Amino acid sequence: MADVHQRPTSNGPVPMDRTEMAGLLNGRIGQRRPTDAPRPEGPAETAPPVAAGPAAVPRLAGLPGELPVDWEVIEALQADVSKQLSEQDPDKLLEEADRRALARSLVAAVVADWATKFARGNTPLTAEQEASIGAAVFNAMYRGGRLQSLLDEEGVEDVMVDGLTAHVEYYNRPRRTIDRVADSHEELIAWVNRMSRLSGHGERALTQATPMVGFRMPDGSRVTASLLTTRPSVVIRKHRIRQHGIEEMVRWGSINPLLERFLTACVHAKMNILVVGDMGAGKTSLLRALGREIPPAERLVTLESDRELYLDEPGPKPGPVTYAFEARQSNGEVRGDKRAGEVTISDMFSTALRYNASRVIVGEVRSTEIVPMLQAMSAGGSGSMCTLHVRRPHAIISRLVQLCTEAGMQTEAAHHLIASSIDVVVYLTYLDETALGGRKHRFVSNIFEVHDVVGEGGRPTTTELFAPHGGEARAVYKNMPSFADDLERTGLFDRRWLTDNPYGAWGPALERVNRR
Repeated sequence: MADVHQRPTSNGPVPMDRTEMAGLLNGRIGQRRPTDAPRPEGPAETAPPVAAGPAAVPRLAGLPGELPVDWEVIEALQADVSKQLSEQDPDKLLEEADRRALARSLVAAVVADWATKFARGNTPLTAEQEASIGAAVFNAMYRGGRLQSLLDEEGVEDVMVDGLTAHVEYYNRPRRTIDRVADSHEELIAWVNRMSRLSGHGERALTQATPMVGFRMPDGSRVTASLLTTRPSVVIRKHRIRQHGIEEMVRWGSINPLLERFLTACVHAKMNILVVGDMGAGKTSLLRALGREIPPAERLVTLESDRELYLDEPGPKPGPVTYAFEARQSNGEVRGDKRAGEVTISDMFSTALRYNASRVIVGEVRSTEIVPMLQAMSAGGSGSMCTLHVRRPHAIISRLVQLCTEAGMQTEAAHHLIASSIDVVVYLTYLDETALGGRKHRFVSNIFEVHDVVGEGGRPTTTELFAPHGGEARAVYKNMPSFADDLERTGLFDRRWLTDNPYGAWGPALERVNRR
């Protein structure tokens, strides 16, 4: 094999000399070497957030002690600004950016006028307090309103509202509870419906006729709300990261430099990849990073129930021409055996395939869309990818078969379809030790090759390529893939990196909470 290997860059492959290759074998790739213990999925940790107060802009949610006025004042000011905005742009002819700039100007004027009147009989507000009120008014119009301060906090992953109470989940510290984030259940429902309208999903209203809704907020956060729980409930999944690439996955400790090269080569070799793991394991983040490794000369279609991949947006380097399809919920009416207005991932497949895409990515396979996804993979959609929720590595094939049989396939046919479509399965492990004084860990622990043959019991034959070893819970090389030649032909991989570095390139040991 030649001594010069290739590495990917935005302008194409560049030679990688032996010194850099040796660095990789020791767990180092230039400046991408982790300099401390692996971090969980997400950006590098910054200073801890400061407790919110009237002067803590932009932490403004109308929570007790955070604003110098009641939320009713914010709503009244918002109504005044909205009225003036409608008067100045009645036909909404302004571009969205210009309309928001006008709204900010009106907010500043309205709040300043109100503050002057307020000071006649009260202690005048400070400049910081006045600014906090203005920000709250703008948030109520265009952002998350009373919940925006929670979404703005450093490290927030989920905001879960149960009635009037909110529970906030962080990636680097324990959950905290806010006793009151709304004055009534009706106000919470009104917030959901306003956010739905702001997101361009006006048909998705939370009512007794449609007691479950899901949509994407303007900042990309995913909202799911329901009236079927004891109290109205809302769960907001915040996407803190949208433009990251595979290098960030190394920096966060989700993969190591060796796995980065292996997975990148799999993408360029057009392996069909299934990313699996438990809830919150970082499947979408890894899928997004892998999608950004697709060569720019290709054509990509993404199918999602809720927009999370953002592969059609500019990334850290040029990507393929991308058409991002998003499913649509029903408006609540039922016509025959189908809900009016509903468009599922399965419904979008036939249209998406007519775009002559070289690859198809499904954000998450949950139901009957598994069959068209696997059929697309096996019928020429080389290099396609998707995610799947699976609790344990050994249950991957069983989970796939279960979904196929629920879609009407016979078990034997499901086994053959799985074997002929999937090449690589990547399993992510999620360890949450925040309650024990630790932190959340998300990392690849297993990688399997799925062979194009069925074995004992008619099940697809698999080989474990990477697995935990000894005291290392993260993926360590175990077996050589049968497609190693294909990986080397990409110019991005050398099989000797596996055999010469059998324990991987994870660097510092995984920080874990000590247990007695």
